[in-house]
Amino acid sequence: MAPQFEPMKNDLILRTARGEKVERPPMWVMRQAGRYLPEYHEAKGKNDFFECCRSPEIASTLTLQPIERYEGLIDAAIIFSDILVIPQAMGMEVIMVDKKGPHFPEPLQSPEDKQYREIMDRKVDVKESLDYVYKAITLTRQKLKGRVPLIGFCGAPWTLMSYMVEGGGSKFFIQAKTWLFKHPEESKALLQKIAELCVEYLALQVQAGAQMVQVFDSWAGELSPASFKEMSLPYLTHIADNLPRRLQELGLERVPMTVFAKGAWYALDSLCDTNYDVIGLDWLHDPAEAYKIARAKGKTLQGNADPGVLYGGREAITKVVKEMVTGFGGGKQGWIANLGHGMLSPSCIN
Repeated sequence: MAPQFEPMKNDLILRTARGEKVERPPMWVMRQAGRYLPEYHEAKGKNDFFECCRSPEIASTLTLQPIERYEGLIDAAIIFSDILVIPQAMGMEVIMVDKKGPHFPEPLQSPEDKQYREIMDRKVDVKESLDYVYKAITLTRQKLKGRVPLIGFCGAPWTLMSYMVEGGGSKFFIQAKTWLFKHPEESKALLQKIAELCVEYLALQVQAGAQMVQVFDSWAGELSPASFKEMSLPYLTHIADNLPRRLQELGLERVPMTVFAKGAWYALDSLCDTNYDVIGLDWLHDPAEAYKIARAKGKTLQGNADPGVLYGGREAITKVVKEMVTGFGGGKQGWIANLGHGMLSPSCIN
């Protein structure tokens, strides 16, 4: 039986994403639930990061914290989870190292690596292995009581593959580039498998109660335009093309889809040609130029204030927001206010 939810009181972001006329631009913040909030640390307690993700009660509590602290100011919640749950579902171990970030103790070494073949041969059941995410979404949707929509998300195939072969974050992406240029066909096979899992994972998030989804290609900017066109865009496109079909198979309505390819400023035109409804911008974009391109193709934009401005105080923030508003046509239509990347460390918020 499908979960039951209360009617929406604020569906502003959904209407904006669908290109409808709205009374004002909606606003939410990437990484809005997290360590900058003192209540986050209290709710997290002694649990490590992935333990919080795997606990529907804790994940839902963390998701709701910014909605409750900034009541009436934020127009969407995004489920507290992590993009690396898909590699975990594929059989890889991922741990969160304090003050360092995610770490794969045994990254993929090469296509000759036994682990690569095991991953490619494994029948991954994201319905069973990531059930805790869907439970957290349903619980959060019920707790929201229609206050704002709930966003689900996944990592983009290129970004997930980069983590899987680098073993974590990287400055130079030596291993990822080695795979890309030395083993292109094996890389594409892995990227395709990840893309297919992303489609199913997002569809099941929608079934659980997510009303909008976002695909995070956090490392897109590490690719040249040619490499992005070959190693990222086809798999982003696969998700946008196949998620609506999968939702239809499940008897579900299509939901708005956002793509955020951080650093890939050169790909705006190409991304606007995909079936994503919303194109997320980082702070490298000029809002006016991006708005002109996106609106000509019927797309909504999201972004794109530099997160670093939060260190500058009210005057600096006001200046950047005004520049953003002016760039996005100076009006209310066709854009979602956000940062150009995630919220930074605790000291930037008072």
